[in-house]
Amino acid sequence: MTQEQCPQRNNVQSTEKPQVYKVGIYGWRKRCLYFFVLLLMILIVVNLALTIWILKVMNFTIDGMGHLRITERGLKLEGDSEFLQPLYAKEIQSRPGSPLFLQSSKNVSVNILNEKKQLVSQLIAGSHGVHARGKMLEVKSSAGKLLFSADDHEVVVGAERLRVMGAEGAVFSNSVETPHVRAEPFKELRLESPTRSLYMEAPKGVKIEADAGDFQATCRSDLRLESKDGEISLDARKIKLLRLPEGKASPSGTRQTVFEAFGDHFAEIQ
Repeated sequence: MTQEQCPQRNNVQSTEKPQVYKVGIYGWRKRCLYFFVLLLMILIVVNLALTIWILKVMNFTIDGMGHLRITERGLKLEGDSEFLQPLYAKEIQSRPGSPLFLQSSKNVSVNILNEKKQLVSQLIAGSHGVHARGKMLEVKSSAGKLLFSADDHEVVVGAERLRVMGAEGAVFSNSVETPHVRAEPFKELRLESPTRSLYMEAPKGVKIEADAGDFQATCRSDLRLESKDGEISLDARKIKLLRLPEGKASPSGTRQTVFEAFGDHFAEIQ
């Protein structure tokens, strides 16, 4: 190759443009990328707005959420609350000066368990009534005085007066031990056993008084007054024994005085 041809070749190579390689995403891929980035930004803004709205509606603060506050003594809940699952707490109390309401559509149950998870005491308040289960039940006054107590052995009424308001009175299937039985003022006191016997026993005596009325004892069979070691005294201005049979004096032995009734009067027969 001659020297004249070499300059021509160099001129041809110099006149050609250099090739440029593009790096990046172009065309529809670029448009899709921008669309997804814009959609992601919209979702972030919507989520941020919803989060702020929830925080505002639920009243989230540093101390708690809504009506629920976190204090040094525990959780403080204001207003009405609804629990869909069991609630486990050491102590539940209302605000000072406000009542505490427990409301349920079916029943309210309070269960006491021991260390072995066994039921020892239970209180159920439902539509059928209030049921209590336990070893002992006590009711005390505000001063600490025992008013009522019940266990497997006995039932104790500590009030000064036990009042029965039922029309049929009180029915006892077994014996009753009491130092005093009294009716209300201007009311009658009746001790009755419709199908069995009625016994009144006391080691030091039985006293029956009717200060402003009559005392009446009625029976279908025999009425018997018996004193084993003492005597029977009838102390009254008038003693009437109606329907007495005719009495006759005994001809032998000591003389006895026999009384015979004629209507409402008595005559002495020697």
